[in-house]
Amino acid sequence: MADDFRPSGWLRSAHVQSILPSLDFRRASVQRRAAPLVAASKELLLDCGDGVRLQGFHAARDSRRGIAVLLHGWEGSADSMYILTLSQLLFENGFEVVRLNLRDHGATHHLNRELFHSCRLPEVVGAVRAIQQRLPDRPLHLIGFSLGGNFMLRVAAQANEAGLDIAHAVAVSPVLDPNDTLDALEGGFAAYNWYFIRKWSRSLLKKQAAWPGEYDFAELVRLANLRRMTAELVLRFTEYPSLAEYLNGYAITGARLAKLTVPATLITAADDPIIPVRGLERIARPATLDVKVTQRGGHSGFFDSLAGPSWVERQILATLTAP
Repeated sequence: MADDFRPSGWLRSAHVQSILPSLDFRRASVQRRAAPLVAASKELLLDCGDGVRLQGFHAARDSRRGIAVLLHGWEGSADSMYILTLSQLLFENGFEVVRLNLRDHGATHHLNRELFHSCRLPEVVGAVRAIQQRLPDRPLHLIGFSLGGNFMLRVAAQANEAGLDIAHAVAVSPVLDPNDTLDALEGGFAAYNWYFIRKWSRSLLKKQAAWPGEYDFAELVRLANLRRMTAELVLRFTEYPSLAEYLNGYAITGARLAKLTVPATLITAADDPIIPVRGLERIARPATLDVKVTQRGGHSGFFDSLAGPSWVERQILATLTAP
């Protein structure tokens, strides 16, 4: 248990910690702080293989510290506030930064005909490979939040067979067992369930608008139930014969991380209301994986103040700059 994160007062609440990363009242100050990063960023359209393209934004600089590739959570984007704040911190401390969008996230619904789902690991591996080929001879660091953390750990576990040279991977509040997460969303604080249903429904309708005649999600979004919506899309649009097999397809429990040889850090909180910490009991623990669990922090929160970098951002910077 990591004991150096000790928020006080109202910041001790798991729900406050989990909601703060996306609260709109922070956006203006986050955008002001991240203005140098955004001004330096240029779009990358990455060829990920098999005709798939993913979008990234590259902020270049002359640096020996290498490239930090950041990946958002489900229904987030390269412009999510937690991505911008960490990206700016890394950029001002000498890292080049690539903010990557998953398929059908951000303004990318038009780039690929098929729908996003969480088992599309090969294209994220392909995106990381394309970044390494475009920007060679620099250390490559992978950082992801929530579902993005899950993806980055899976990419790192495949680094050897994929021919990737990764210096370090960091996952903040990664999805461990997706079935546990669905259970937590269904049985927990209703605002989280509603939040994801609303964002996912909007995204599906954007996909429908981008590919007229290809999709009709009107009835599906009316289900307004994450488990039923996911099960329907799995059966209609993936090769998985059941919801259970699909969810297991991107779990990082069991032996999924056993082949991890890349230095990796997993940071999560015992009070995370979305990713039950009990999943940690079922992950492989190779010698290269460092697991840090805080008593508090919620989901991808870890705020000890509203001013300046958060505790987890300082932790990531220290991890990536350690000798």
